[in-house]
Formats: sequence, structure tokens, C-alpha cells
Amino acid sequence: MTNIAQMMQKAQEMKQKMAEMQQKVLEMDIKGEAGAGMVNVVMNGKGELRSIKIEPGIVNPEEVELLEDLVMAAVNDGRKKAEEIVAQETARIMEEMGLPSNLDMPF
Repeated sequence: MTNIAQMMQKAQEMKQKMAEMQQKVLEMDIKGEAGAGMVNVVMNGKGELRSIKIEPGIVNPEEVELLEDLVMAAVNDGRKKAEEIVAQETARIMEEMGLPSNLDMPF
């Protein structure tokens, strides 16, 4: 019985650490950029967009498609970085708890 109680305690501890990590990442500002920094976005760890900054010099009515592509690339760059941070933090928590860092968790 002690083994099950220890497992339950570890599971509860992991759940708490994951919730703390998710809150920490949610509060982070993660920058994505495109076009050598001409388009910048800031998003949180869930990939929610917080701001977009566009260099005025690239705003040309005849090149709207290029601007759209740069904004999309910057958003995707920020989202990728956010996902990488979450994966790194999750692996760190797993290792701290003595679990394999590549273990699939339901949360």
C-alpha cells in the first residue's frame, strides 16, 4: 500500500509542478521575428499574440502579400519558441521527479 500512496503523492506533486510551470510560461513574453527583425511579435507561452510591431519602411501598399507573409512567419516563429520552452520545462520537471523526460503525460 505504501507504494501506491507514494505514487499518488508523486502524481499530485507532478500535477502541481506542471500547473506552476504552465502559469510561469503563460506569463512569459516570447518574441518571434521575421524579415531580419522588420516584423516582430510577442506572445505568451500558450501562443496567444500580445503585440505586433512592423517597421514602417516595409509598409508598401503594393507589397501587402509580403507583409502578410512576414507577419505569419513571425507569429509561427514565436509559437514554435513557446512550444520549445514548454517542452524544455516539462522535461526538466520530469527529470527532477526521477521520471524519463520523454514520458507521455496526459496533461
